[in-house]
Amino acid sequence: MSTPNLTVAEAHKSKKWILIDAEGVVLGRLASFVAMRLKGKHKPSFSPHLDGGDFVVVINADKVRMTGRKLENEVHYWHTGHPGGVKQISPKQTLASKHPERLLERAVERMMKKDSPLARRQMTHLKIYAGTKHPHEAQNPTKVDFAAMNPKNKRSA
Repeated sequence: MSTPNLTVAEAHKSKKWILIDAEGVVLGRLASFVAMRLKGKHKPSFSPHLDGGDFVVVINADKVRMTGRKLENEVHYWHTGHPGGVKQISPKQTLASKHPERLLERAVERMMKKDSPLARRQMTHLKIYAGTKHPHEAQNPTKVDFAAMNPKNKRSA
C-alpha cells in the first residue's frame, strides 16, 4: 500500500481549520481527537514524517470535564531546575488559575511524538482559548460537534 508523495507545499495547501467547543467535553477524549487531527492521521494521505494535519481552534477550554475523581486526586509535577524545585498542581487548580487552557494544551502535547521538531511545529497549529471569543474568524473554521460524535464524549456536572 503506497501513499501519494506530497511535497511540503501540497501538504500545507490541504490544511483545513476546524473549531471545537470544549464545553462539558471529557478532557482525554478531546485531547486524543485533537492530537489525531494535528498529526493528520484522519487523512488518507497521512505520512508520519510530513506535517499534513489541520489547524485546530478550541474554545471554552476552561469548561472541560474530567471523569471520576481525577479533578481532585490527579497531580501534575514539574521541576524548576533549582535544588528542591519540585512543584505540583492539580487539574482543579489549573482550571481555576489564570491560564486554564494549559490543561488541554499539556494533554495534547503528551499525545504527540516526544522530542520531535515535527511535533513542536504541529503543536503551533493548535489554538486554545478559555472563552468563546477567538481571532480566527477570517480563516472560516469548520465547526466540529465533538460532543455529539459519541455519548461518552460529553459529561454533565
